[in-house]
Amino acid sequence: MEYMKEKVPEIVEKFGKFEKDTGSTEVQIAILSSRITHLTGHFKLHPKDNHSRKGLLKLVGRRKRLLSYLMRKDIEKYRNLKSELNIR
Repeated sequence: MEYMKEKVPEIVEKFGKFEKDTGSTEVQIAILSSRITHLTGHFKLHPKDNHSRKGLLKLVGRRKRLLSYLMRKDIEKYRNLKSELNIR
């Protein structure tokens, strides 16, 4: 989690609406994407870590739900966020 303590302020600065905005949908999706990327690298070193893999799948599901919510509410923000985070 030390990795996330360093990354979260950068993500909030880039995607947030104000200084301590960690609750907006865009920031939450960006934080989840960062965690997913970090865990994906972890699995290249530790391929048999199935307990963490379950956590990764939960993160992916949560990000998917948030993305579908954002798509319903504001399609332009959804498209911009997907292109910035390189999400398929």
